[in-house]
Amino acid sequence: MEQKVQSLASLGTRNLTVYLDEVSLKDGSISKRICIDHPQAAAIVPFISDNEIIMVRQYRYALKRETLEIPAGKIDKGEDPEGCIKRELLEETGFEAKVIKWLYTYAPAIGYSNELVHLYVGRDLKKMEKKINDNEISSLEILTLEGVLGMIRNHEIVDSKTIIALAFIRPLI
Repeated sequence: MEQKVQSLASLGTRNLTVYLDEVSLKDGSISKRICIDHPQAAAIVPFISDNEIIMVRQYRYALKRETLEIPAGKIDKGEDPEGCIKRELLEETGFEAKVIKWLYTYAPAIGYSNELVHLYVGRDLKKMEKKINDNEISSLEILTLEGVLGMIRNHEIVDSKTIIALAFIRPLI
């Protein structure tokens, strides 16, 4: 097991902190590791009908392009994953889900981050009088599951939370 010897440097933002740590390995040698202390996140596959889901298109700075994804967001301090996804679904789509079911929790980058992403399915959606945050969301798209799976196969959708959630949902429908 690796043991932290010391933190050599850190860079913090409002949402995360990146550490460059010196670690002792099993054989006693010293190495360096990068660790990102990242908040957890939640994401939801919102079913507008039995075979159609709502997806969001948004610009992702790190990729320098828009992506098509299921609604998601980081969990705020003091918030639980289900509360987060209810808030994010409303903020990003203007919908509420009467039924929310946990699907899976995964670690997207275990080599350098402690982030966990909690995946949910939402059904019985109701449109609310809520303005969508257009600083974050470019557009909403209602797509069939088959259409989304085809977009994944064609590498049009590259977002891991979307791909993982749909991989779990496909056998369930």
